[in-house]
Amino acid sequence: MKILDILTQESIIPELKGRTKRQVLEELIDALLQHKPQMDRERLMGVLLDRERLGSTGIGDGIAIPHGKLKDLDQLILSFGRSTQGVDFESMDGKPVHLFFLLVAPESCAGIHLRALAKIARLLKNNSVRKQLGNVTGKDEIFAVIRQEDEDF
Repeated sequence: MKILDILTQESIIPELKGRTKRQVLEELIDALLQHKPQMDRERLMGVLLDRERLGSTGIGDGIAIPHGKLKDLDQLILSFGRSTQGVDFESMDGKPVHLFFLLVAPESCAGIHLRALAKIARLLKNNSVRKQLGNVTGKDEIFAVIRQEDEDF
């Protein structure tokens, strides 16, 4: 599987408007609802906030990968958002987050969910990729950067 198997261009937000954790999560969820309008927005928000209470999904270096599982989902889905200003996401390193991937998985699939998280983390740990994603402006350019770096698990 590739990241682009679960991320569409329509699920990319080139500039997030939200300035709080909840606002950013709302925007990322709304991007997912473009493709999965039957998803329960409030239930997903609850799942994500529960996960955040366990510990921030802000992994440092300006990156956050909020994630959760939903019972009624039939496949992994992903959205991406960028905040040039940065958002306090209670990251491990205490720094603002600029790059967000929201991953939602079916409740029954643990292995692929963990592999997808690891794949996204590896992609974003690459300083060159983070810089490229920070410098491009539109959905097409962001999608192209991810496509260029996307490789099989």
